[in-house]
Amino acid sequence: MEVVESSRRSRLRTAPVTIEARDIDKTFRLPDRKVDTLKERVVHPVRRVEFRELRALQGISFDVHKGEFFGIVGRNGSGKSTLLKILASIYRADAGRIRIAGRLAPFIELGVGINPELTARENITLNGVMMGLSRREASRRLDAVLEFAELQEFVDLKLKNYSSGMLVRLAFAVMVQADADIMLVDEVLAVGDAAFGQKCIDVFRAKRDAGKTIVLVTHDMATVQAFCDRAMLIHDGEQVVLGEPEEAALGYYRLNFGGDGGEQVAPVNVPDVNVRLLDTWLQDASGQRIENVEQLTTFTFNLLAEARQPLTDVVFDFHCLNVDGNWVFTLRKEIEPRAIAAGERIRIAAELENPLVPGRYSLECWISRSQGDGTMAVHIVRLLDFFVYGTKAGGGNVLMTGEVRATVDPPVKV
Repeated sequence: MEVVESSRRSRLRTAPVTIEARDIDKTFRLPDRKVDTLKERVVHPVRRVEFRELRALQGISFDVHKGEFFGIVGRNGSGKSTLLKILASIYRADAGRIRIAGRLAPFIELGVGINPELTARENITLNGVMMGLSRREASRRLDAVLEFAELQEFVDLKLKNYSSGMLVRLAFAVMVQADADIMLVDEVLAVGDAAFGQKCIDVFRAKRDAGKTIVLVTHDMATVQAFCDRAMLIHDGEQVVLGEPEEAALGYYRLNFGGDGGEQVAPVNVPDVNVRLLDTWLQDASGQRIENVEQLTTFTFNLLAEARQPLTDVVFDFHCLNVDGNWVFTLRKEIEPRAIAAGERIRIAAELENPLVPGRYSLECWISRSQGDGTMAVHIVRLLDFFVYGTKAGGGNVLMTGEVRATVDPPVKV
């Protein structure tokens, strides 16, 4: 993985630029006092509406190369969604220059581009045309959109009667089926259930492998570190970090948990970026790398990471999650020696007897280190997804074996 990712990022640096942004500024005029009612207009006929200016973006410059997975992160109100809307031509920048080479498919926010008075069938056709498809092409993709969104039974229902989860599934499915050169995605994983979130991740992986360009706005640093080739951190409308996903994640954590110079009570667990993930993979009993695991066989999970800073009392907690996002089992490894220097590499291998029933699963890791003051700095990263295949299905996620006995007693005489 380390060699593959390094080769991929080197290749992307020389790929053509598909998005070029230079010195982007955006300011909103917000009313401080509005005269809304008829009574106010009669009592204060000459009162003027006063405005204040909010600088949402200031001097933002970056490039996105063809085939790159680019992340934009920041706290609420930092300006990242405004930037995405400027890229999608929903907002116009006050200053600066945007150049985009390729057809866009935006997933900006729930409700944008959707007419609640129309049915799903009509909205799918309308949105497909808006994304550059012909009317015939948009109609041909109707079944694929409905199948992905799992809304076949509601195709002729007006969208005003849809739940928020149904709406987000429909909008995301339309964007996926548009098969555009560039996808602009804003917080898609924050809406919907865990199963749909896994479906979105599968789409990200497939589009990334297919060489599509993706710009993702998110608060999920695990997703940024798992998928993004580069990332940008925005704070108060200004560009703070542009570079490796880990650097953007670390900057985000520092903004949220680093304090403001005032007196604070430190939380027990503080997010951080403790390691740089170099490689994670599964092996079968013969030592061959595998992507999926056969039921009731032995497999090994491997991890290779590099310490980004000195680590004291470092612990790796591995969690296996099912498709609904629930923990199925956990593994823990405390690393000896107790102190690890920055730059040292950590190798972990866990041999497991696979008890899982057929289905889709994922592994995530919580990497914690002592900060010396009673608190722990925790780094959460998504590692990999895998599929368990076999013929022994069962309820739940784990197939238990054992002898089950039953007896029948005679009726009790009263």
